[in-house]
Amino acid sequence: MSFKPARRPHFFYTTAPLPCPYLAGRTERKVVTELAGVSAESLHDRLSRGGFRRSHNIAYAPVCPNCNACVPIRIRVRDFQANRTQKRVAKVNQDLLVQEMPPRATAEQFHLFQRYQRQRHSDGDMATMSFYDYRAMIEDTPIETSVVEFRLPDGTLVGGCLTDRLGDGLSAVYSFFSTELDQRSLGTYAILWLIDHAMALDLPHVYLGYWVEESRKMAYKAKFKPSEIFRSGQWLPLVERQEDVRQESKEVAAF
Repeated sequence: MSFKPARRPHFFYTTAPLPCPYLAGRTERKVVTELAGVSAESLHDRLSRGGFRRSHNIAYAPVCPNCNACVPIRIRVRDFQANRTQKRVAKVNQDLLVQEMPPRATAEQFHLFQRYQRQRHSDGDMATMSFYDYRAMIEDTPIETSVVEFRLPDGTLVGGCLTDRLGDGLSAVYSFFSTELDQRSLGTYAILWLIDHAMALDLPHVYLGYWVEESRKMAYKAKFKPSEIFRSGQWLPLVERQEDVRQESKEVAAF
């Protein structure tokens, strides 16, 4: 008689309440679990399809009291239609050299990351990260991960995107870029590149993390259409509000 080894129980924990980093006056709590061992990849895939995100070797999802503003969002790659602004961004950046690199932190990446934090998120916790903190963010991963580097024709690093490979898509974990090149809209271009790369890999989705409609820092994610949001245990089409349609029409008319 043969015996199967008992499955290791999987535990989920709830974090202590903290101030919300996106919406003033609200409280943040998360449910977290460890990603480890031979099942890390498959667990990460299942949790990502259920609205979780990865940080280091931890998967997490918001369970904030009296608030559901953080909504998981993903792009439907095969149906994606770039708007006029996004087409302009793609054209402006077609001279960039883009390469997927292994998840190994470099001093060059860290210096760009530091500048980005100082200029865009100086009031956040990440602005005080040391190189060792940055290295942990990049290298502490139990799954297939890469750093997509964006360089000018002269080789200057101007952007980076920490990216996870999932069974059904690519997940943009964190991106940073040179804010001195605002005319290039490098954050938008990084997402456009991931969409094209997912298409080439025959992957149906690009996961963008959490969309927070009330937060200016996070609301941009809804501009990549069509998208789906995770509500009530299922992925549903993101329905545009009429005021969003009118605003996009104004943006298109400006170009």
